[in-house]
Amino acid sequence: MKKKAHELHELTRMKDNVLDMFYKKGLPPLEQLQRMIAEPLKSAGDFSEIYIEDLVSRSYRLSERIISDISSTYVTGAGIRVLRGNNTGYSYTEDLSRESILKCLGDASEIAGSAKTFKVHNPGKKHNLYDIAASVYDPPDAKIELLKRAEARAFSICPLVEKVEAHLLENNKITLVINSRGVVAWDIRPMLTFGVTVILKKGAAREGAYEGGGGRVSLDWFKKRTPEQIAVKAVHQALVLLDAKPAPAGEMEVILGAGDSGILLHESIGHPLEADFNYRGSSAFSGRIGEKVAADQCTIVDQGDLPNERGSLNIDDEGNASGRSVLIENGILKTYMYDLITANHFQQPSFNGRRESFREIPMPRMTNTFMMAGKYSEEEIIKSVKKGVYAKSFSGGQVDITSGDFVFSITEGYLVENGKISCPIKGATLIGNGPEILKRVRMVGNTLVISEGKWTCGKEGQSVAVGVGLPTVKLSHITVGGTQNG
Repeated sequence: MKKKAHELHELTRMKDNVLDMFYKKGLPPLEQLQRMIAEPLKSAGDFSEIYIEDLVSRSYRLSERIISDISSTYVTGAGIRVLRGNNTGYSYTEDLSRESILKCLGDASEIAGSAKTFKVHNPGKKHNLYDIAASVYDPPDAKIELLKRAEARAFSICPLVEKVEAHLLENNKITLVINSRGVVAWDIRPMLTFGVTVILKKGAAREGAYEGGGGRVSLDWFKKRTPEQIAVKAVHQALVLLDAKPAPAGEMEVILGAGDSGILLHESIGHPLEADFNYRGSSAFSGRIGEKVAADQCTIVDQGDLPNERGSLNIDDEGNASGRSVLIENGILKTYMYDLITANHFQQPSFNGRRESFREIPMPRMTNTFMMAGKYSEEEIIKSVKKGVYAKSFSGGQVDITSGDFVFSITEGYLVENGKISCPIKGATLIGNGPEILKRVRMVGNTLVISEGKWTCGKEGQSVAVGVGLPTVKLSHITVGGTQNG
Protein backbone atom coordinates (compact mmCIF):
# COMPACT_ATOMS: atom_id res chain seq x y z
CA MET A 1 0.00 0.00 0.00
CA LYS A 2 2.85 2.38 0.84
CA LYS A 3 4.43 1.73 -2.57
CA LYS A 4 1.17 2.44 -4.41
CA ALA A 5 0.64 5.61 -2.38
CA HIS A 6 4.19 6.74 -3.20
CA GLU A 7 3.69 6.04 -6.93
CA LEU A 8 0.40 7.97 -6.92
CA HIS A 9 2.05 10.89 -5.15
CA GLU A 10 4.93 10.86 -7.66
CA LEU A 11 2.57 10.83 -10.66
CA THR A 12 0.56 13.69 -9.18
CA ARG A 13 3.76 15.67 -8.64
CA MET A 14 4.87 15.03 -12.22
CA LYS A 15 1.46 16.06 -13.58
CA ASP A 16 1.63 19.31 -11.59
CA ASN A 17 5.13 19.94 -12.97
CA VAL A 18 3.88 19.42 -16.54
CA LEU A 19 0.99 21.84 -16.01
CA ASP A 20 3.23 24.42 -14.33
CA MET A 21 5.68 24.24 -17.23
CA PHE A 22 2.93 24.97 -19.76
CA TYR A 23 1.42 27.69 -17.53
CA LYS A 24 4.77 29.50 -17.60
CA LYS A 25 4.55 29.46 -21.41
CA GLY A 26 1.17 31.22 -21.31
CA LEU A 27 -1.32 28.34 -21.16
CA PRO A 28 -4.58 29.24 -19.38
CA PRO A 29 -5.47 27.29 -16.20
CA LEU A 30 -6.79 23.75 -16.63
CA GLU A 31 -10.31 24.55 -15.43
CA GLN A 32 -10.54 27.42 -17.93
CA LEU A 33 -9.33 25.19 -20.77
CA GLN A 34 -11.96 22.59 -19.93
CA ARG A 35 -14.67 25.26 -20.16
CA MET A 36 -13.22 26.59 -23.40
CA ILE A 37 -13.27 23.25 -25.22
CA ALA A 38 -16.92 22.78 -24.27
CA GLU A 39 -17.94 26.03 -26.00
CA PRO A 40 -17.93 24.78 -29.62
CA LEU A 41 -20.01 21.67 -28.79
CA LYS A 42 -23.54 21.98 -30.12
CA SER A 43 -24.82 18.49 -29.23
CA ALA A 44 -24.09 15.66 -26.80
CA GLY A 45 -22.35 13.72 -29.56
CA ASP A 46 -19.77 16.41 -30.36
CA PHE A 47 -16.18 16.07 -29.20
CA SER A 48 -13.30 18.50 -28.82
CA GLU A 49 -9.67 18.12 -27.80
CA ILE A 50 -6.56 20.18 -27.15
CA TYR A 51 -3.19 18.52 -27.70
CA ILE A 52 -0.29 20.54 -26.31
CA GLU A 53 3.40 19.76 -26.65
CA ASP A 54 6.80 21.11 -25.74
CA LEU A 55 9.77 19.67 -27.62
CA VAL A 56 13.47 20.14 -26.94
CA SER A 57 15.88 18.36 -29.28
CA ARG A 58 19.61 18.40 -29.93
CA SER A 59 21.74 16.86 -32.64
CA TYR A 60 25.48 16.17 -32.60
CA ARG A 61 27.35 15.02 -35.72
CA LEU A 62 30.98 14.04 -36.20
CA SER A 63 32.35 13.85 -39.76
CA GLU A 64 35.81 14.06 -41.32
CA ARG A 65 37.28 13.76 -37.81
CA ILE A 66 35.66 16.97 -36.56
CA ILE A 67 32.37 17.85 -34.88
CA SER A 68 30.62 19.15 -37.98
CA ASP A 69 27.28 20.09 -36.44
CA ILE A 70 25.65 20.79 -33.11
CA SER A 71 22.09 22.06 -33.38
CA SER A 72 19.16 22.61 -31.03
CA THR A 73 15.43 22.96 -31.56
CA TYR A 74 12.77 24.31 -29.19
CA VAL A 75 9.11 24.07 -30.18
CA THR A 76 5.91 24.66 -28.21
CA GLY A 77 2.38 24.60 -29.58
CA ALA A 78 -1.17 23.35 -29.39
CA GLY A 79 -3.40 21.52 -31.85
CA ILE A 80 -7.16 21.89 -31.46
CA ARG A 81 -9.58 19.34 -32.91
CA VAL A 82 -13.38 19.38 -33.07
CA LEU A 83 -15.22 16.22 -34.16
CA ARG A 84 -18.83 15.93 -35.22
CA GLY A 85 -19.37 12.34 -36.31
CA ASN A 86 -17.10 11.73 -39.28
CA ASN A 87 -16.33 15.43 -39.77
CA THR A 88 -13.07 16.78 -38.37
CA GLY A 89 -12.01 20.38 -37.88
CA TYR A 90 -8.39 21.05 -36.96
CA SER A 91 -6.33 24.14 -36.24
CA TYR A 92 -3.05 24.76 -34.45
CA THR A 93 -1.03 27.55 -32.91
CA GLU A 94 2.44 28.13 -31.47
CA ASP A 95 0.93 30.68 -29.08
CA LEU A 96 -0.58 29.11 -25.94
CA SER A 97 -2.51 32.21 -24.92
CA ARG A 98 -6.26 32.10 -24.28
CA GLU A 99 -6.96 34.26 -27.33
CA SER A 100 -5.02 32.03 -29.74
CA ILE A 101 -6.60 28.84 -28.42
CA LEU A 102 -10.10 30.34 -28.65
CA LYS A 103 -9.46 31.37 -32.26
CA CYS A 104 -8.28 27.85 -33.12
CA LEU A 105 -11.33 26.37 -31.42
CA GLY A 106 -13.56 28.61 -33.51
CA ASP A 107 -11.76 27.69 -36.73
CA ALA A 108 -11.86 23.97 -35.98
CA SER A 109 -15.53 24.13 -35.04
CA GLU A 110 -16.42 25.87 -38.28
CA ILE A 111 -14.51 23.29 -40.33
CA ALA A 112 -16.16 20.36 -38.52
CA GLY A 113 -19.76 21.36 -39.40
CA SER A 114 -22.27 18.90 -37.95
CA ALA A 115 -22.85 15.14 -38.14
CA LYS A 116 -23.86 12.07 -36.12
CA THR A 117 -22.97 11.27 -32.51
CA PHE A 118 -19.32 10.55 -31.68
CA LYS A 119 -18.49 8.29 -28.74
CA VAL A 120 -15.16 8.10 -26.97
CA HIS A 121 -13.79 5.12 -25.06
CA ASN A 122 -12.38 6.01 -21.65
CA PRO A 123 -8.59 5.92 -21.25
CA GLY A 124 -7.03 3.16 -19.20
CA LYS A 125 -4.45 3.26 -16.44
CA LYS A 126 -1.33 5.41 -16.50
CA HIS A 127 1.99 3.66 -17.15
CA ASN A 128 5.52 4.63 -16.17
CA LEU A 129 7.47 2.99 -18.98
CA TYR A 130 10.58 5.14 -19.07
CA ASP A 131 11.37 6.52 -15.62
CA ILE A 132 14.59 8.28 -16.63
CA ALA A 133 16.02 11.76 -16.88
CA ALA A 134 16.17 12.92 -20.50
CA SER A 135 19.77 13.25 -21.67
CA VAL A 136 18.96 16.28 -23.85
CA TYR A 137 19.43 18.55 -20.81
CA ASP A 138 22.90 17.16 -19.97
CA PRO A 139 26.10 19.03 -20.98
CA PRO A 140 27.49 18.16 -24.44
CA ASP A 141 31.00 17.02 -23.45
CA ALA A 142 30.09 13.40 -22.65
CA LYS A 143 28.08 13.08 -25.87
CA ILE A 144 30.88 14.41 -28.04
CA GLU A 145 33.22 11.93 -26.36
CA LEU A 146 30.87 9.07 -27.33
CA LEU A 147 31.09 10.14 -30.98
CA LYS A 148 34.88 10.32 -30.85
CA ARG A 149 35.11 6.88 -29.26
CA ALA A 150 33.01 5.36 -32.05
CA GLU A 151 35.11 7.04 -34.74
CA ALA A 152 38.43 5.99 -33.21
CA ARG A 153 37.32 2.38 -32.91
CA ALA A 154 36.07 2.25 -36.50
CA PHE A 155 39.34 3.57 -37.92
CA SER A 156 41.38 1.19 -35.73
CA ILE A 157 39.72 -1.99 -37.01
CA CYS A 158 41.30 -2.15 -40.48
CA PRO A 159 43.05 0.11 -43.02
CA LEU A 160 40.15 -0.21 -45.46
CA VAL A 161 38.05 2.26 -43.46
CA GLU A 162 37.98 5.43 -45.53
CA LYS A 163 35.32 7.53 -43.81
CA VAL A 164 33.39 7.51 -40.53
CA GLU A 165 30.39 9.57 -39.51
CA ALA A 166 28.77 9.34 -36.10
CA HIS A 167 25.66 11.08 -34.86
CA LEU A 168 23.70 11.40 -31.64
CA LEU A 169 20.13 12.67 -31.69
CA GLU A 170 18.19 13.28 -28.49
CA ASN A 171 14.99 14.96 -27.52
CA ASN A 172 12.40 15.28 -24.81
CA LYS A 173 8.75 15.81 -25.72
CA ILE A 174 6.19 16.72 -23.08
CA THR A 175 2.57 16.25 -24.13
CA LEU A 176 -0.72 17.23 -22.53
CA VAL A 177 -4.14 16.13 -23.81
CA ILE A 178 -7.38 17.70 -22.57
CA ASN A 179 -10.70 16.72 -24.10
CA SER A 180 -14.40 17.36 -23.69
CA ARG A 181 -14.99 13.94 -22.12
CA GLY A 182 -13.03 14.94 -19.02
CA VAL A 183 -9.69 13.39 -20.00
CA VAL A 184 -6.55 15.14 -18.76
CA ALA A 185 -3.58 13.00 -19.77
CA TRP A 186 0.11 13.80 -20.02
CA ASP A 187 3.38 12.18 -20.98
CA ILE A 188 7.10 12.97 -20.76
CA ARG A 189 8.90 11.24 -23.64
CA PRO A 190 12.69 11.11 -23.74
CA MET A 191 14.38 9.72 -26.86
CA LEU A 192 17.98 8.98 -27.80
CA THR A 193 19.38 7.62 -31.07
CA PHE A 194 23.05 6.91 -31.77
CA GLY A 195 24.39 5.79 -35.14
CA VAL A 196 27.63 5.15 -37.02
CA THR A 197 28.04 5.19 -40.79
CA VAL A 198 31.24 3.88 -42.38
CA ILE A 199 32.63 3.71 -45.90
CA LEU A 200 35.30 1.15 -46.74
CA LYS A 201 37.48 1.08 -49.87
CA LYS A 202 39.16 -1.99 -51.33
CA GLY A 203 40.82 -1.33 -54.65
CA ALA A 204 38.20 0.32 -56.85
CA ALA A 205 35.33 -1.02 -54.74
CA ARG A 206 33.58 0.99 -52.05
CA GLU A 207 30.91 -0.20 -49.63
CA GLY A 208 29.08 1.57 -46.84
CA ALA A 209 27.12 0.41 -43.82
CA TYR A 210 25.17 1.87 -40.93
CA GLU A 211 24.61 0.61 -37.42
CA GLY A 212 22.80 2.28 -34.56
CA GLY A 213 20.28 2.03 -31.80
CA GLY A 214 18.66 3.74 -28.86
CA GLY A 215 15.15 4.19 -27.56
CA ARG A 216 13.49 5.92 -24.63
CA VAL A 217 16.75 5.68 -22.73
CA SER A 218 19.36 7.83 -21.00
CA LEU A 219 23.12 7.89 -21.49
CA ASP A 220 23.26 4.83 -19.23
CA TRP A 221 22.26 2.87 -22.34
CA PHE A 222 25.90 3.06 -23.46
CA LYS A 223 26.95 0.94 -20.49
CA LYS A 224 25.43 -2.13 -22.14
CA ARG A 225 26.03 -1.18 -25.78
CA THR A 226 29.16 0.89 -26.18
CA PRO A 227 30.02 3.23 -29.07
CA GLU A 228 32.90 0.89 -29.87
CA GLN A 229 30.54 -2.09 -30.26
CA ILE A 230 28.31 -0.10 -32.60
CA ALA A 231 31.32 0.95 -34.68
CA VAL A 232 32.59 -2.63 -34.91
CA LYS A 233 29.25 -3.85 -36.18
CA ALA A 234 29.08 -1.13 -38.85
CA VAL A 235 32.58 -1.96 -40.10
CA HIS A 236 31.75 -5.69 -40.08
CA GLN A 237 28.70 -5.11 -42.29
CA ALA A 238 30.76 -3.09 -44.78
CA LEU A 239 33.50 -5.75 -44.84
CA VAL A 240 30.87 -8.40 -45.55
CA LEU A 241 29.63 -6.37 -48.52
CA LEU A 242 33.16 -5.89 -49.90
CA ASP A 243 33.56 -9.67 -50.10
CA ALA A 244 29.97 -10.40 -51.12
CA LYS A 245 28.98 -12.10 -54.36
CA PRO A 246 26.13 -10.93 -56.60
CA ALA A 247 22.81 -12.14 -55.25
CA PRO A 248 21.00 -15.01 -56.97
CA ALA A 249 17.66 -14.39 -58.65
CA GLY A 250 14.58 -16.55 -58.58
CA GLU A 251 12.07 -18.12 -56.24
CA MET A 252 13.62 -19.89 -53.27
CA GLU A 253 13.46 -20.51 -49.52
CA VAL A 254 14.27 -17.46 -47.42
CA ILE A 255 15.20 -17.10 -43.76
CA LEU A 256 14.39 -13.76 -42.14
CA GLY A 257 16.91 -12.97 -39.43
CA ALA A 258 15.74 -12.07 -35.93
CA GLY A 259 15.40 -8.39 -35.02
CA ASP A 260 15.82 -5.89 -37.85
CA SER A 261 13.93 -8.09 -40.32
CA GLY A 262 10.87 -7.00 -38.38
CA ILE A 263 10.82 -3.93 -40.64
CA LEU A 264 9.43 -6.19 -43.38
CA LEU A 265 6.63 -7.21 -41.04
CA HIS A 266 6.05 -3.58 -40.09
CA GLU A 267 5.73 -2.36 -43.66
CA SER A 268 4.05 -5.27 -45.44
CA ILE A 269 1.69 -6.43 -42.66
CA GLY A 270 1.55 -3.66 -40.05
CA HIS A 271 0.46 -0.77 -42.25
CA PRO A 272 -2.38 -2.73 -43.90
CA LEU A 273 -3.67 -3.50 -40.38
CA GLU A 274 -3.98 0.18 -39.43
CA ALA A 275 -7.69 0.84 -39.14
CA ASP A 276 -7.96 3.92 -41.37
CA PHE A 277 -7.05 1.86 -44.43
CA ASN A 278 -9.61 -0.76 -43.42
CA TYR A 279 -12.23 1.87 -42.60
CA ARG A 280 -11.87 3.08 -46.21
CA GLY A 281 -11.75 -0.47 -47.54
CA SER A 282 -8.37 0.11 -49.17
CA SER A 283 -6.34 -2.56 -47.33
CA ALA A 284 -5.72 -6.13 -48.42
CA PHE A 285 -7.13 -7.08 -44.97
CA SER A 286 -10.34 -5.02 -45.16
CA GLY A 287 -13.42 -6.89 -43.93
CA ARG A 288 -11.44 -9.99 -43.03
CA ILE A 289 -11.52 -10.02 -39.21
CA GLY A 290 -12.14 -13.60 -38.07
CA GLU A 291 -10.62 -15.08 -41.22
CA LYS A 292 -7.51 -17.22 -41.42
CA VAL A 293 -4.92 -14.99 -43.07
CA ALA A 294 -1.63 -16.62 -42.02
CA ALA A 295 0.05 -19.87 -41.09
CA ASP A 296 -0.88 -21.33 -37.69
CA GLN A 297 2.52 -20.34 -36.26
CA CYS A 298 1.93 -16.63 -36.86
CA THR A 299 0.89 -14.46 -33.94
CA ILE A 300 1.50 -10.76 -34.58
CA VAL A 301 1.28 -8.11 -31.89
CA ASP A 302 1.48 -4.33 -31.64
CA GLN A 303 2.40 -3.27 -28.11
CA GLY A 304 3.01 0.28 -26.98
CA ASP A 305 3.63 -0.43 -23.30
CA LEU A 306 7.03 -2.15 -23.51
CA PRO A 307 9.48 -0.37 -21.19
CA ASN A 308 12.07 1.91 -22.84
CA GLU A 309 11.45 0.74 -26.43
CA ARG A 310 11.57 3.30 -29.22
CA GLY A 311 7.90 2.95 -30.15
CA SER A 312 6.59 2.94 -26.56
CA LEU A 313 4.22 5.56 -25.13
CA ASN A 314 2.65 6.06 -21.73
CA ILE A 315 -0.34 7.54 -23.54
CA ASP A 316 -1.06 7.85 -27.23
CA ASP A 317 -1.53 11.29 -28.77
CA GLU A 318 -5.26 11.25 -28.04
CA GLY A 319 -4.81 10.70 -24.30
CA ASN A 320 -5.46 6.95 -24.14
CA ALA A 321 -3.11 4.69 -22.19
CA SER A 322 -0.96 2.57 -24.49
CA GLY A 323 -1.69 -1.14 -24.66
CA ARG A 324 -1.31 -4.44 -26.46
CA SER A 325 -3.21 -5.51 -29.57
CA VAL A 326 -3.02 -9.10 -30.77
CA LEU A 327 -3.56 -8.41 -34.46
CA ILE A 328 -3.21 -11.96 -35.75
CA GLU A 329 -3.42 -14.96 -33.42
CA ASN A 330 -2.42 -18.42 -34.63
CA GLY A 331 -3.09 -17.29 -38.16
CA ILE A 332 -6.51 -15.70 -37.49
CA LEU A 333 -7.02 -11.95 -38.04
CA LYS A 334 -8.34 -10.60 -34.73
CA THR A 335 -8.32 -6.81 -34.91
CA TYR A 336 -6.83 -3.66 -36.40
CA MET A 337 -5.00 -0.72 -34.80
CA TYR A 338 -7.32 2.19 -34.00
CA ASP A 339 -7.37 5.88 -33.31
CA LEU A 340 -10.49 7.50 -31.80
CA ILE A 341 -12.30 8.00 -35.11
CA THR A 342 -11.81 4.47 -36.41
CA ALA A 343 -12.40 2.98 -32.95
CA ASN A 344 -15.74 4.79 -32.87
CA HIS A 345 -16.65 3.25 -36.23
CA PHE A 346 -15.55 -0.31 -35.35
CA GLN A 347 -16.63 -0.03 -31.68
CA GLN A 348 -13.21 -1.03 -30.37
CA PRO A 349 -10.83 0.39 -27.74
CA SER A 350 -8.32 2.92 -29.01
CA PHE A 351 -4.65 3.35 -28.11
CA ASN A 352 -2.87 3.77 -31.45
CA GLY A 353 -3.71 7.40 -32.21
CA ARG A 354 -0.38 9.06 -33.04
CA ARG A 355 0.83 12.28 -34.63
CA GLU A 356 4.23 13.75 -35.43
CA SER A 357 3.49 17.05 -33.71
CA PHE A 358 0.76 19.48 -32.67
CA ARG A 359 0.61 20.63 -36.30
CA GLU A 360 -0.98 17.36 -37.49
CA ILE A 361 -4.12 15.40 -36.76
CA PRO A 362 -3.68 11.96 -35.18
CA MET A 363 -4.20 8.76 -37.15
CA PRO A 364 -3.83 5.02 -36.48
CA ARG A 365 -0.12 4.23 -36.26
CA MET A 366 2.00 1.35 -35.04
CA THR A 367 4.06 1.46 -31.84
CA ASN A 368 6.23 -1.68 -31.36
CA THR A 369 5.14 -4.36 -33.83
CA PHE A 370 6.48 -7.91 -33.79
CA MET A 371 5.78 -11.60 -34.32
CA MET A 372 5.71 -13.81 -31.25
CA ALA A 373 8.37 -16.50 -30.84
CA GLY A 374 7.77 -20.09 -31.96
CA LYS A 375 9.41 -23.40 -31.12
CA TYR A 376 12.44 -23.79 -33.42
CA SER A 377 16.05 -22.85 -32.77
CA GLU A 378 17.86 -20.77 -35.36
CA GLU A 379 20.18 -23.72 -35.98
CA GLU A 380 17.22 -26.00 -36.76
CA ILE A 381 15.83 -23.45 -39.20
CA ILE A 382 19.12 -23.03 -41.05
CA LYS A 383 19.67 -26.80 -41.25
CA SER A 384 16.26 -27.24 -42.88
CA VAL A 385 17.18 -25.13 -45.92
CA LYS A 386 18.79 -26.88 -48.88
CA LYS A 387 19.25 -23.80 -51.05
CA GLY A 388 18.09 -20.33 -50.13
CA VAL A 389 18.90 -16.90 -48.74
CA TYR A 390 19.42 -15.76 -45.16
CA ALA A 391 18.24 -12.13 -44.96
CA LYS A 392 19.78 -10.76 -41.79
CA SER A 393 18.80 -7.10 -42.12
CA PHE A 394 16.97 -4.70 -44.42
CA SER A 395 17.28 -1.04 -45.36
CA GLY A 396 13.56 -0.61 -45.98
CA GLY A 397 11.31 -0.93 -49.00
CA GLN A 398 8.07 -0.05 -50.73
CA VAL A 399 4.59 -1.44 -50.09
CA ASP A 400 1.26 -1.08 -51.88
CA ILE A 401 -1.29 -1.04 -49.04
CA THR A 402 -4.22 -2.02 -51.26
CA SER A 403 -2.64 -5.12 -52.78
CA GLY A 404 0.02 -5.86 -50.15
CA ASP A 405 2.74 -6.10 -52.82
CA PHE A 406 6.21 -5.12 -51.60
CA VAL A 407 9.86 -4.81 -52.58
CA PHE A 408 12.55 -4.77 -49.85
CA SER A 409 16.32 -4.33 -50.11
CA ILE A 410 18.53 -6.69 -48.10
CA THR A 411 21.48 -4.87 -46.54
CA GLU A 412 23.15 -7.97 -45.10
CA GLY A 413 22.40 -11.35 -46.61
CA TYR A 414 23.97 -14.77 -47.13
CA LEU A 415 23.47 -17.85 -49.25
CA VAL A 416 22.31 -20.95 -47.42
CA GLU A 417 23.43 -24.22 -49.01
CA ASN A 418 22.80 -27.72 -47.66
CA GLY A 419 21.80 -26.45 -44.24
CA LYS A 420 24.76 -24.12 -43.75
CA ILE A 421 25.32 -20.39 -44.19
CA SER A 422 27.90 -19.91 -46.91
CA CYS A 423 29.00 -16.74 -48.70
CA PRO A 424 27.65 -13.23 -48.27
CA ILE A 425 25.61 -11.69 -51.11
CA LYS A 426 24.81 -8.14 -52.18
CA GLY A 427 22.28 -6.44 -54.41
CA ALA A 428 19.45 -8.68 -53.19
CA THR A 429 15.79 -7.71 -52.89
CA LEU A 430 12.74 -9.59 -51.69
CA ILE A 431 9.69 -9.26 -53.90
CA GLY A 432 6.33 -10.53 -52.70
CA ASN A 433 2.93 -9.91 -51.18
CA GLY A 434 2.38 -9.31 -47.45
CA PRO A 435 -0.76 -11.39 -46.93
CA GLU A 436 0.68 -14.14 -49.10
CA ILE A 437 4.01 -14.49 -47.26
CA LEU A 438 2.14 -14.98 -43.98
CA LYS A 439 0.79 -18.19 -45.46
CA ARG A 440 4.30 -19.29 -46.42
CA VAL A 441 5.72 -19.23 -42.90
CA ARG A 442 7.03 -22.73 -42.19
CA MET A 443 9.21 -22.31 -39.09
CA VAL A 444 9.27 -19.62 -36.37
CA GLY A 445 12.29 -19.25 -34.09
CA ASN A 446 12.10 -19.57 -30.33
CA THR A 447 13.72 -16.21 -29.56
CA LEU A 448 12.01 -12.90 -30.27
CA VAL A 449 14.41 -10.00 -30.86
CA ILE A 450 13.22 -6.39 -30.78
CA SER A 451 15.39 -4.24 -33.05
CA GLU A 452 17.82 -1.86 -31.36
CA GLY A 453 15.70 1.28 -31.55
CA LYS A 454 16.58 2.98 -34.85
CA TRP A 455 13.44 2.89 -36.98
CA THR A 456 11.24 5.82 -37.96
CA CYS A 457 7.95 5.29 -39.78
CA GLY A 458 6.50 7.65 -42.38
CA LYS A 459 2.80 7.89 -43.25
CA GLU A 460 0.94 10.66 -45.06
CA GLY A 461 3.80 13.07 -44.45
CA GLN A 462 4.11 12.35 -40.72
CA SER A 463 7.09 10.58 -39.13
CA VAL A 464 6.98 8.81 -35.76
CA ALA A 465 9.40 6.57 -33.87
CA VAL A 466 8.55 2.86 -33.94
CA GLY A 467 9.92 -0.45 -32.74
CA VAL A 468 10.07 -3.60 -34.87
CA GLY A 469 10.82 -7.19 -33.94
CA LEU A 470 10.91 -10.73 -35.25
CA PRO A 471 12.17 -14.17 -34.29
CA THR A 472 14.08 -16.05 -36.97
CA VAL A 473 11.46 -17.05 -39.58
CA LYS A 474 11.61 -19.44 -42.51
CA LEU A 475 9.47 -18.79 -45.59
CA SER A 476 8.77 -21.73 -47.91
CA HIS A 477 9.40 -19.59 -51.00
CA ILE A 478 9.61 -15.97 -52.10
CA THR A 479 11.06 -14.18 -55.13
CA VAL A 480 14.61 -12.97 -54.64
CA GLY A 481 15.70 -10.23 -56.99
CA GLY A 482 19.38 -10.40 -57.85
CA THR A 483 21.87 -10.32 -60.70
CA GLN A 484 22.61 -14.04 -60.96
CA ASN A 485 20.18 -16.75 -62.02
CA GLY A 486 19.28 -19.02 -59.06
